[in-house]
Amino acid sequence: MIRLGSLAGYPFEGPRILTGWTAPQLPAVYAIMCRPDPEKKPQEFAVIYVGHGDDLSKEGFPLKHRHAPSWVKRAGSKWNLHICIYEVPGGLPSHREQIARELMAVYTYM
Repeated sequence: MIRLGSLAGYPFEGPRILTGWTAPQLPAVYAIMCRPDPEKKPQEFAVIYVGHGDDLSKEGFPLKHRHAPSWVKRAGSKWNLHICIYEVPGGLPSHREQIARELMAVYTYM
C-alpha cells in the first residue's frame, strides 16, 4: 500500500509493474508511476499520471491507454512503469474525478 495526496492521503493498492498487470473490472482512481533512480533508490516512486474509470478493464491497460506512449517516454522504459489503484468507498464518478484532479494537481505536470 502507498498513500497519495495531501494530509493523510488516500490508501492506494500497489504499486505494481504495469506491464503484465491485468486491470480488474471495478471503478477506481489509478496512478501511473515510475522509479526515477531504480538503482540507487528502488523504493522511491514519482507519479506521472492520475486518472479514473468506471471499469478499469476498459481503460486500455497495460499499454493501449491513450497516454501510454508519454508514460513510456517519461519512465524511460515500459518496464519502469507501475500502477496503483484506489477503490473509493461508496465513490461516485464525480468523487473519483475530484480525487484524480486533486492528485494530478499535486503530483504531475502532464
